[in-house]
Amino acid sequence: MVPEDVKARLAPAWIAARAFVIRRRLLFGVGLGALLALVAPLVWLGSSLPISRALEPLPSRAIILLDNRGQPFARRGAYKEPPVVITALPKHVPAAFLAIEDRRFYHHLGIDLVGVTRAFVVNAKAHRTVQGGSTITQQLAKNAFLAPERSLRRKGQEAMIALWLELRLSKDEILSRYLSSIYFGDGVYGLGAAARHYFGKPPEQLTIGEAAILAGIVKAPVDLDPVDHPEAARRRARLVLDAMVETKAITPEQGREAGQVKVPVARAALPVGGYFADWISPQVKSAFDGAAYGEVKVPTTLDSRLQRLAERAVARGMASSGPGRLGARAGQVALVAMRPDGQVVAMVGGRNYRQSPFNRAVQAKRQPGSAFKLFVYLAALRDGAGPDSLVVGAPVTIGGWTPSNYEGGGGRDLTLRDAFAQSNNVIAARVYQTAGGPAVVKAARDLGITSPLREDDATLALGTAETSLLELTAAYTAVASGKTPVEPYGRPRVAAPTTVALDPGQRAALLDMLGAVVQEGTGRAARLSQRAYGKTGTTQDYRDAVFVGFTGDLVVGVWVGNDDHSPMSRVVGGDIPARIWRDVMTSGLKAGLIARDSPPVPRVSRGEAGGDEAAVEAEPRPHRVPKWLRRIFGL
Repeated sequence: MVPEDVKARLAPAWIAARAFVIRRRLLFGVGLGALLALVAPLVWLGSSLPISRALEPLPSRAIILLDNRGQPFARRGAYKEPPVVITALPKHVPAAFLAIEDRRFYHHLGIDLVGVTRAFVVNAKAHRTVQGGSTITQQLAKNAFLAPERSLRRKGQEAMIALWLELRLSKDEILSRYLSSIYFGDGVYGLGAAARHYFGKPPEQLTIGEAAILAGIVKAPVDLDPVDHPEAARRRARLVLDAMVETKAITPEQGREAGQVKVPVARAALPVGGYFADWISPQVKSAFDGAAYGEVKVPTTLDSRLQRLAERAVARGMASSGPGRLGARAGQVALVAMRPDGQVVAMVGGRNYRQSPFNRAVQAKRQPGSAFKLFVYLAALRDGAGPDSLVVGAPVTIGGWTPSNYEGGGGRDLTLRDAFAQSNNVIAARVYQTAGGPAVVKAARDLGITSPLREDDATLALGTAETSLLELTAAYTAVASGKTPVEPYGRPRVAAPTTVALDPGQRAALLDMLGAVVQEGTGRAARLSQRAYGKTGTTQDYRDAVFVGFTGDLVVGVWVGNDDHSPMSRVVGGDIPARIWRDVMTSGLKAGLIARDSPPVPRVSRGEAGGDEAAVEAEPRPHRVPKWLRRIFGL
């Protein structure tokens, strides 16, 4: 037993010891909780870091598209050169980027607390974001390894990757990776590519002023593009030079002298873009195989001379109609030009590629209107008719549908040639009814039309089925070449595809009627100094206007309309499209880019056009009523 007086003396000590133990446990718990609170987020962030590829190269290739004379006309894909070597660059080149982006680069461990604090104070005073606190290491981590999202999680990952990079790489290696991967606008990545793109030289030859311009672009590659925005680029370069003077990278005299550098007025490399380039690019993806950097040159069928003529013709045709007739009522245009074998030599997909890269020559599906009658009349020729066959022009009703002629005219009996030339809708409907929907669809398929067509829809006779301009132009090319199908292509072929020759008599009859359209019909605005063939097309309420035709060794299709399918101001296929077509052909003939007159095709005599060469002989043939006509008149 412990005496009471001893207990009394020991009580304070026991209480104190007990309190000490409790305090230790509390401190341990708080410390453990704080440690977990610190470590848990780091573990969570670290578990999702993409550091497995942090030291991999960042390869990229670009393709240079060459025209049919081997001259480059467009670049597609990201353009990048091999990584730069910091020690091989003049000192003022990396100094320009360090001065404006990260002055303390060689003095921090990936995260610059001094810079972050400075940026916070400046931004707080300005009540807006004026400065950023990210280091070059953080920018490399963000651009190379993280998605472009704004969140605390991503900022934490950025900081962790920056620290990891600082532990794995030297400062020069980090700077090299940064300079070799940052975006300089216009599809250009890395200092090596940017130096060649804007100044036509390797980065080792950049002057102080040129380095300042490139360092200035990084902040806003689009808005500070020295070609498109020279004044903004010059002002930004001046800030870079002032920063280089402040960091003593250059002297004030060097800064003043470098400030006189001229911003590039043109790019040494080729601009990205162009409707033809967009169309052909998916077909040349195989060109990316092989080395990781540089450019691949890919030959194409584009004729840059014809392309320029086509673009000028489109600009003139769309501008010369006057605001009262055109203006916003006919907002867009498309053009395709190809040789008889299908090689596409020019393409215009809209009025302005920069404003709208949507390719209306390839991607848009529009009604061809009367240009579709080519297939209707081919079906009639196959059924025994000829260009001089007479057809009743009285009104006709098919399945509750009664077609009418343009502006209500017509009613006369006409030959197939005259009806085709005048684009008579009533007679086209009669021809469709007699030949039959399946025969018309087959004729279209045989000439290469692949778009959906309904055999039971009589309005097909007037071109209500939608096709692309490229597809329609290729179908007319089959008539020009006498072989079908014609497959449009933009890269030189190794071997020609299998084709079938058109019936000579039927082709001669089609040429006869197509020639009549230009000489005496709705396509008179397309007349040339040599034989020309074509067909106009206008859809309901003037929503689409088309002209497709050929002369010499060139076939051209032109479409005019509005993207929202709104009506135009009485624009027809024989108007703006035919005039644009004639402008292209006239300019091409004058420049020697289109073959001169080929031997004329004899006019097809009355009677059947199919069967054999005798169908196109010039001698008179005994009169006989073709089975096609007998069916119409019930004979």
